[in-house]
Amino acid sequence: MKPSRRPAVDRGGEVRHPTAGLHPVGGIHSARAAIKFGSEGVGELWLDRSRRDRRLSELADLASQAGVKVRQVERDELERAAEGTNHQGALAWVRVPSARSEQDLDLLLERIEGPPFLLLLDEVQDPHNLGACLRTAEGAGVHAVIAPKDNAVGLTPVVCKVASGAAETLPYVQVTNLARTMGYLKERGVWLTGTSGDADTELYAADLTGPLGLVMGSEGTGLRRLTREHCDRLVRLPMCGTVESLNVSVAAGVCLYEALRQRRV
Repeated sequence: MKPSRRPAVDRGGEVRHPTAGLHPVGGIHSARAAIKFGSEGVGELWLDRSRRDRRLSELADLASQAGVKVRQVERDELERAAEGTNHQGALAWVRVPSARSEQDLDLLLERIEGPPFLLLLDEVQDPHNLGACLRTAEGAGVHAVIAPKDNAVGLTPVVCKVASGAAETLPYVQVTNLARTMGYLKERGVWLTGTSGDADTELYAADLTGPLGLVMGSEGTGLRRLTREHCDRLVRLPMCGTVESLNVSVAAGVCLYEALRQRRV
């Protein structure tokens, strides 16, 4: 029988688990994306030893080819580590990815094939909102998410968990001055569309094709004045009920998929 790998020991003599410092990404699709697009950040792949199916076998092969250690674990151990996530028998342990800097933005734009599709978040501070925005943006085909460094949440373990693999595959760019970056994007031909409840134009009446930067405001206060002024136009979501606005991650999802619908026509 092949011996199991011994747990690492730090200099103080304390046993350190092999997944220390990593966070779990559950689900076959999310684990595959983490390995395929960022294998250098994946520490281990855990698979349910009680399951024998083709998708888990293919995932194990992909991990082995990428040099990622594969461990077969008991289902209850997988359940505890997943913390309620629908893991589908697979859990990738990944390092929290680093945010890109504004110096990386030019290169990112150069590598985009076709018109850029960007999401700009103005001081979103809740990690669950950011994680949900990243997950939706990745699903809608957004090329990069841009946010300010100050007064905004960065890439944390909670963000990465909610993003379900999107934080490892979708570039997240933190900039010093969002308004200045918006000016730079406009010089590059990107049309900036902000969302505001008092805008005259409804989302569904706006042309969201071509080079697009969708600008979403923060929880509670929405777009800051300077951010708003740097938008080329403002749109609003139609609200038919009694609530005045939607959660930023929900609103981002509505806007991103309307843009995707138009861009696929």
